[in-house]
Amino acid sequence: MLKYLNEDEIVLIHQRIVDETGGLQGIRELHAIRSVEGQPRQAVFGKKLYPTMYLKAAVYAHNIIAHHPFLDGNKRTGISVAIVFLEDNGLIAKAKEGDFFNLALHIAEDKWEYEVIATWLKEHTKKVTSTKKIGKKYAQKSDKKR
Repeated sequence: MLKYLNEDEIVLIHQRIVDETGGLQGIRELHAIRSVEGQPRQAVFGKKLYPTMYLKAAVYAHNIIAHHPFLDGNKRTGISVAIVFLEDNGLIAKAKEGDFFNLALHIAEDKWEYEVIATWLKEHTKKVTSTKKIGKKYAQKSDKKR
C-alpha cells in the first residue's frame, strides 16, 4: 500500500527547504496545497487517474511548481515532495542536484507533461535494497574471507 503525503507533511517539507536554502516562508494558496495533497489519489469510475508511483510523484512535483502554493521555493519544494514520496515508498533518487534543477525548470516552463516527468523519475530512481539483504550479503562475504 502506498504512503501518500498529507498537507502538514508538504508544508513541513517546504519549511525545511526554505530554512536550509533561503527564501520567504509562508503559504500563498492553502487550497492549492490541499489540491496537491489529494490529486495523486484521484480516481474516476473506480479507475486511478495516476496508476503508477512515478505518475503520482510527477503530479506532486508538477502541481506544486505550476500552481505556486507557497510564497517562495515552489520548484525546490515540488521536487523535494516528489523525492520524499518516492523514498517513503521504497525508492531512492540517483540523480545529481543539477539534474533535479533542470527537471524543475522543465516543469516550470511547462515543457513536460506528467508522463514525461514520470518517465524521468523512473529513470533516475532505484529500489532501496533491504538492510537485511545488505547485512546478509556482507556476512556471506565475511565468512568467505575466513
